[in-house]
Amino acid sequence: MLARRRPTIPAVPRTNGAAMTLDAGGAAEVAAALVVSYLLGSVPAAVVVARRRHVDIRAVGDRNPGFWNARATLGARAAAPVLVIDAAKGAAAALLGTLVAHRLGHPPGVGWRWSVPYLCGLAAMVGHAWPVLARFRGGRCVLTFLGAWLVINPVELLVAAGVALVVYAVLRRFSPAVRVGVACLPVVQAFTDPRSRVAMTGVMMTLIGLRFLQAALAARAAHAAGAGPTARPAPATRRRR
Repeated sequence: MLARRRPTIPAVPRTNGAAMTLDAGGAAEVAAALVVSYLLGSVPAAVVVARRRHVDIRAVGDRNPGFWNARATLGARAAAPVLVIDAAKGAAAALLGTLVAHRLGHPPGVGWRWSVPYLCGLAAMVGHAWPVLARFRGGRCVLTFLGAWLVINPVELLVAAGVALVVYAVLRRFSPAVRVGVACLPVVQAFTDPRSRVAMTGVMMTLIGLRFLQAALAARAAHAAGAGPTARPAPATRRRR
């Protein structure tokens, strides 16, 4: 009698362990990317731009060294470089994280690779909020966050920007439109990305909320002490009549 052959069971492919874990070399590259991202975020664009116009941005308006205070103090045209630089800091950090993740050669969507651009963007936001190059007195991270998202999730950012444009068309006010657009980001992302990535976005937005809370508490303390917002100097781009 012929022996009955057993059916061949196909081998289950094993996941490369390097894709799920981080060796010493990879950890060093990620750590270096985080440090560089923090230093990028620490560039005090509003302080430098205002100083060139002989204004200390941390002593006028709401004392926030960011685009919004620069726009209100210097004028929209003079503050435009602050907008570009603050957003570029987040974009450059997220791009650096993307390049590091690809350099490590891990398969897409496996392990921790997806988180590296988010972490680098978060590091840039921390640098913007507490910049080592400006005595740890920074801004509120909104533009740096949006710059990072431009690299990480450009399609979702465009959808949220469309919502912001609709709000602006109705209210004719720029600040509420931006806030609504930013608040829409995790909602839009929830339809396209896994929950872990939405949670990481939540961490980044929590940092923004923390900075706004700190600014509100500082303003309340200054008001209680009788030192409210200082008068804003006339923007250099405007002509006095």
